[in-house]
Amino acid sequence: MTIRHVVMWKLAAEDAAVRAEQAAEVARRLNALGGVVPQLLSISAGANAAYPETNWDVTLVADFGSVADIDAYQVHPAHEEVAGYIRSVVASRAAVDFEV
Repeated sequence: MTIRHVVMWKLAAEDAAVRAEQAAEVARRLNALGGVVPQLLSISAGANAAYPETNWDVTLVADFGSVADIDAYQVHPAHEEVAGYIRSVVASRAAVDFEV
């Protein structure tokens, strides 16, 4: 069984250029976790490319072997560092985890 972990963030910056820069940085930092966090089967993060008025700013799609692997990922030091940056720029978050 594989669990797909999908997270979307709206960033707090009101200036569109700043928000786009921060979204790119969030995606860069998340993608850098590939090969670092052993529980990650795959990871893909990206900044929104269309409809910024209505779409979320950044999305993460990551695959794990189990919910326990997601739990281990959440407390991995590299993820905690990235999460700290995300918390410093985010306004809201939505997530879903489902079997694929």
